[in-house]
Amino acid sequence: MYSVPGNYYLRIHHIRPRFKNDVENVLLYMAQECAKIPDGTVAEYSKSFNKAIMLYPGNESKELKTINNWRTEISSLFGFYIEDKQQDKTVTGKVAKLLAKQQDLIQFFKYYLLTFQYPGGHLKAHEIRPLIENGVKFKPAKYIASLLICGNERLKDSGKLFSITKAEAAHCIFNDLRVTRDNRNPAEVVDLIMYNRNHKVDYDTRGDIIRYAGDILDYMVLANLLRENHGYYSLNGLEAETISSLIISDTWFDGYDEFYGRPYELHEIEEIRHNWFEYVNANVDPHSFNTDISEFVKESSPLEYSEVLNEKILGLFTLEDVRTKDIGDIGETLVVGHEKMRAIECGLKDFIHLIKKIPTSYAVGYDIQSLEGTPDKTKRYIEVKSTISKNKLHYFSVHLTTNEWESASTLKEHYFIYRLMISTGEMYLYILKDPVSMYKNDKITMIPRDGADLGFSEDVCEKVRLKIWQQ
Repeated sequence: MYSVPGNYYLRIHHIRPRFKNDVENVLLYMAQECAKIPDGTVAEYSKSFNKAIMLYPGNESKELKTINNWRTEISSLFGFYIEDKQQDKTVTGKVAKLLAKQQDLIQFFKYYLLTFQYPGGHLKAHEIRPLIENGVKFKPAKYIASLLICGNERLKDSGKLFSITKAEAAHCIFNDLRVTRDNRNPAEVVDLIMYNRNHKVDYDTRGDIIRYAGDILDYMVLANLLRENHGYYSLNGLEAETISSLIISDTWFDGYDEFYGRPYELHEIEEIRHNWFEYVNANVDPHSFNTDISEFVKESSPLEYSEVLNEKILGLFTLEDVRTKDIGDIGETLVVGHEKMRAIECGLKDFIHLIKKIPTSYAVGYDIQSLEGTPDKTKRYIEVKSTISKNKLHYFSVHLTTNEWESASTLKEHYFIYRLMISTGEMYLYILKDPVSMYKNDKITMIPRDGADLGFSEDVCEKVRLKIWQQ
């Protein structure tokens, strides 16, 4: 059984959210809720956030203590808001606003991993102390990526990819001061892992031992940086640019650096906690780490989509779409292609030129003008809401602006919401027809808030596999 030499052993950890197995759905919902909460006092913001948490499916009957724990975990681990108790003020963070706007969970987890470090404000002051006393300065995602590249180099002649397990990551990386303090050469750790494999050395694989290293590996999968296969994690070569950026980045929160090598009190660490969350939210750029949808879909479902997605859906994407990679713009373009294919199947090939995206500046309250599949060519008006994630989501709520809700009220049965959900191997549309009538007939929920927050389940939608434009 492998064990880290005693003089090098230090187990590091972080907050583990109660919703870990539902993390993508929860974070998407909570980001949208945070984005709606106005800045306020610590108590006011906490009360508003607690109310939003209680509205998440399954939380209605949970005790206040559990709701408070959710709020703490969301803020501490993911930096959705910045709480300054000294100034008695809380503001929503840029990372939450970015996720709410972009609906790109893969992009979110890339940002998360770029800044995550030990020590960090995701830990309490008394948990940070042993890290400082032992000289720990460690960015796990950066180190794991570097190690896997070294492993790939070692195996290059075999044509195989190097991979690691959660147990190997926990014992050979996370709990070893030679790595977390001394920045041990990743090539040496590759040698150690391969030696242990060749000599059939076992590891302690109990959940409480390997879970923290496992969490980071799982988050790297959600960021599309790693692939997981039967418990082994390897680099996703299609994300080489982002992986390279992660490795060469010198991003580091230096707020704790002053405490190394000198006496200090715990309250000094606590007093700079809000600085950590300001750091996490400081350099958020909506144009960085955007998920290239065409590449993501080709990678995750090559047999079905690789041919038709060549050259950006055979020219359907505009140069502007390709430049921005904005999930909203590309989602709308994909839906235009879907509608054109649907019209052709309905015998309206000669009229597909009438299906088009409407410029945002027109402020008509919908994104696409399309056609019903009837000979009279009745118009269909479509508002597109797009989300991308590694795993299939079950979260279907959307926000309509005041203008969009008014258009839905006016256009009635001709107004549609297309919820485009893109995940590994899947591109589905969840279609709501005439959302105002559905609300009046109690099929969906609606909360007035700068427009309308709509909540609905999968069973009230028409679920359609996205048709890819191939003409």
